[in-house]
Amino acid sequence: MEAGDGGVDRVVDSKDLQQQSKAFDKLTDRVEDRQLDSSRAQSAMASIAASAEAEKNAMRLREKELAAVKINAAEVDIIANELE
Repeated sequence: MEAGDGGVDRVVDSKDLQQQSKAFDKLTDRVEDRQLDSSRAQSAMASIAASAEAEKNAMRLREKELAAVKINAAEVDIIANELE
């Protein structure tokens, strides 16, 4: 009977291996079949570049606003003394 049990294990292992092989093939086939549309990629890159440029411009404007602020040393001393 032990010989029969070993044969059953081999059949189960064989089925398991076949299922795993099919699952792996499906996974890799799906990735290979998928192709990136170049126009879609270019539009995404253009969108990212435009967003980055807009962010840089906003930062420049903010820096100009902050540079325009005049700081009076006497007022800073008063505030510092009040906080102590």
